[in-house]
Amino acid sequence: MRNNLTYLLSMTLFFLSLPLLLTSQTDARIYDIIESSSAERIEKDIRTLADFGTRHTLSDTVSQTRGIGAARRWIKSEFEKISRDCGNCLEVFYQKSLVPAEGNRRFDKDTWVINVVAVQRGTDYPNSYIIMSGDIDSRISDPLNGKDDSPGANDNASGMAGTIEAARMLTKYKFKHNIVYTGLSGEEQGLFGGKHMAKVAKEEKWNIIGILNNDMIGNIKGIDGVIDNRSFRIFSEPTPVNLDEQKRIWHRFYGGEVDGPSRQLARYVHRMTTTYMPMMNPTMIYRLDRFGRGGHHRPFNDEGFAGIRIMETHENYTQQHQDIRTEDGIAYGDVIEHVNFEYASKLTAVNAIALAGIAWAPPAPEQVMIGGAVQPSTTLRWNEVKDKDLAGYKIYWRDTTSPQWQYSKFVGKETEHILKNVVIDNYLFGVVAVSKDGHESVVAYPTTLIPRRRK
Repeated sequence: MRNNLTYLLSMTLFFLSLPLLLTSQTDARIYDIIESSSAERIEKDIRTLADFGTRHTLSDTVSQTRGIGAARRWIKSEFEKISRDCGNCLEVFYQKSLVPAEGNRRFDKDTWVINVVAVQRGTDYPNSYIIMSGDIDSRISDPLNGKDDSPGANDNASGMAGTIEAARMLTKYKFKHNIVYTGLSGEEQGLFGGKHMAKVAKEEKWNIIGILNNDMIGNIKGIDGVIDNRSFRIFSEPTPVNLDEQKRIWHRFYGGEVDGPSRQLARYVHRMTTTYMPMMNPTMIYRLDRFGRGGHHRPFNDEGFAGIRIMETHENYTQQHQDIRTEDGIAYGDVIEHVNFEYASKLTAVNAIALAGIAWAPPAPEQVMIGGAVQPSTTLRWNEVKDKDLAGYKIYWRDTTSPQWQYSKFVGKETEHILKNVVIDNYLFGVVAVSKDGHESVVAYPTTLIPRRRK
């Protein structure tokens, strides 16, 4: 009798803990992805890109050994090689737009800006995309100088090499959502490659979960004298720039002014890093980009898509946008000697595990609603997520002054839940969908009130 009671008790405890096991476990494949990031391959790719001499948008497009034309052809050939190795799992193509010189101060002639794109198709959601990008082009002091050497080893051969390496790493797996690896052009001339891709995505109605823009992921020695190979920054804007008046009113009265999709994407990268790569120290920067500067995630933000910038913490401005020279004992120029390949490999792994986690997860819940004014509890409601591997949903909440989600509760497959004795006034809330192997969607923030029932 005692043995039967013990068995029943143990089985009861097991089934009670099953939801926790399903939603708090780590995935061994993520650790395999981290281990597969190769500093040696990244170094080889950065050296190849730097050896094109210059990748300026206005540089040579005909030469096989110098200029942006040779660089983008090599990038395309690398994606095609990766595709062959995975049984043609990538769709590789150019994406072109003609930028007129008139009205553009950083163009002295009409110029084709050409992105290189590789799409790894998902199995379940043909119109859902998560993107990793690096920049193809480089520049020196004069933004119109497309002739002199501009190796752009860190800015941004590092981000481009990381994107290529991520494709090598992740094409060994199948995912639910599409993953896009892209080299964007014309960044130094005015973010033109990103503008074109974001415009095409908007016109073709892509559902972009987000873009991880990698711009300078290889420098560990800052102009401030700090040497640091463990920290990195994640820049994100608080809310979309195209909010309508109704959403502005919502933020004013109900909160959410730091809970837009880009900020949730930043939190996702932060959480994946601290969970799987605790040796790294991600810092979320509550700013679109560095002060007064820009990157290729911004055009996607401008079109209403989520986008963040991932980059080194300690920049060295003597190595950015500088003619190669020595002046007053200072060596200027973005050359290969300043790149730390192990660090670039770590940040490549950061990107790869975020891409994988999102691409393996169900879509985020839609139409998340909230209620609980003048009540002792908070109620959340959302639309059902149709996913064959759905384990259920998790509600997150945090103090209104906290940058990261602090508390959570797995609620199974119900689409409405009351958080008893959690007062709505004191917290911010969100909901994720969770797969059976524990992968979570990006947090969906509530955007409407639950209608009050008429008495």
